[in-house]
Amino acid sequence: MKEIIDLFLHLPLHLQGFISQHGTLVYGLLFLIIFCETGLVVTPFLPGDSLLFAIGAIAADPASNLNIWIAAVVLLMAAILGDTVNYWIGRKLGGWMMRTFPRIVKPSHIEKTNEFFTRYGGKTIIIARFVPIVRTFAPFVAGSAGMNYQRFMFFNVIGAVLWVGLILPCGWFFGNIPVIKANFELVVLGIIGISILPMAVEILRAKMKPKVIG
Repeated sequence: MKEIIDLFLHLPLHLQGFISQHGTLVYGLLFLIIFCETGLVVTPFLPGDSLLFAIGAIAADPASNLNIWIAAVVLLMAAILGDTVNYWIGRKLGGWMMRTFPRIVKPSHIEKTNEFFTRYGGKTIIIARFVPIVRTFAPFVAGSAGMNYQRFMFFNVIGAVLWVGLILPCGWFFGNIPVIKANFELVVLGIIGISILPMAVEILRAKMKPKVIG
């Protein structure tokens, strides 16, 4: 857990170290992280929003060899393919996984994701891109619920384009501002806080609903 927290808070340092040692292999690493974070229900803890922001900031540095356009294409492909794989895992194995591995596919995570689907319908696939944990479980729930594949892919592609297309440029334009660069840990915590705000609001609303006694 300590290593995961350190990875989140010091992403630019870890990524710059990897780039200096392995060069263009960093694109493969980025693909793997985003693909696993969106495509596997067992890895919702991997960095998503903060990784995109950090990549944008690193690519904007003239001393960096990271190409923003290549990174954008790689991240976009990983996000779309990850959600697609996750959808089919849910479609083919969803019920079995929820019954067999409740400690991994946690009922609480499924429940919160279902609340998003109840409220937003298919648009949940787009909204979930910006919400940690829900981002990982939304395509799984869509698949297990039998959501039409063409409809899912429509929302999948739009969500991925918006996610990468908004957060990556934010890192590019703002990531190297001295005060942000010097306080990247706080920026990461802020990004996480803003990302989980919709989920927190939904949980709060659910708790404040009057219970019907029947």
